[in-house]
Amino acid sequence: MNIKLDENLGNLRIVTLLRLAGHDLATVKEQGLTSTPDEELIDICHSEARCLVTIDRGFGNRLKYKPSNYTGIVVIRLPPRPNFADYREVAETLIAGLERADVTGKLWMIRVGSIQEYQDIELE
Repeated sequence: MNIKLDENLGNLRIVTLLRLAGHDLATVKEQGLTSTPDEELIDICHSEARCLVTIDRGFGNRLKYKPSNYTGIVVIRLPPRPNFADYREVAETLIAGLERADVTGKLWMIRVGSIQEYQDIELE
C-alpha cells in the first residue's frame, strides 16, 4: 500500500514499522509539506495514489472528505497521553488491517486493536 503519514505521525519508529511491513511510505515532513492545509494535503494524497494516515480527526468528516474519492483515509485515535507502546500498537493494528482488507475508497478509524470502517454518507 502507498501511504502518506501526516506530520503528526512522523515518528521514526512508526515509519520503520510500516516500511518493514512492505509499505511504500512517504511522510509529510520528508516531502516538505508541514503545515499544508488539509484540503491541499488530501488532494496531494489523491494525486500520488496514497492513503493518508493521520491523527487529525477532521479527516473523519465523510461529508467533507468523501472516502470513495481517495485511496484511503485512516484516522488514528490515541489515548490522551500516548506513549511509544500506544503508537506501536496502532501501527501494528494498521499493518494487520492492511493485510486483511483494502482501505481504498474507505475511512478507517483505528484504536489499539480495532478498526472501524466507514464508507460514504449517502444523502437523499
